[in-house]
Amino acid sequence: MNTCLCYSRCTTCKKAIKWLDDHHVEYQVRPIADQKPSADELKAWSSLSGKDLRKFFNTSGKLYREMGLSKKVGTMTPDEMLSILSTDGMLVKRPIFVTDSTVLVGFKEAEWQAALLPENKQ
Repeated sequence: MNTCLCYSRCTTCKKAIKWLDDHHVEYQVRPIADQKPSADELKAWSSLSGKDLRKFFNTSGKLYREMGLSKKVGTMTPDEMLSILSTDGMLVKRPIFVTDSTVLVGFKEAEWQAALLPENKQ
């Protein structure tokens, strides 16, 4: 089953959920603040998405700013990034949409359309 990790008060997450519903994409919601991703999940998702772990940080989040991570992330090892990201779901960029074959980080409609709608797949 597809999973959408999101935060109920996030407007981008709300847009993504509406888009999924409008396009009849099946998914289950996983509240990212209550069910934070583990380091193992984040490592697997980074690999499956093809995105660097830096792309998984919620750079506009309050906690990210409070922790001064903008000055630290560039010099962190992948293990250090995984360790920090897995401590709090609010540090993780959202929404994250996980399928068996791909992981989408953040909501970019064109990217989601290409990855999730059958008529757009080759």
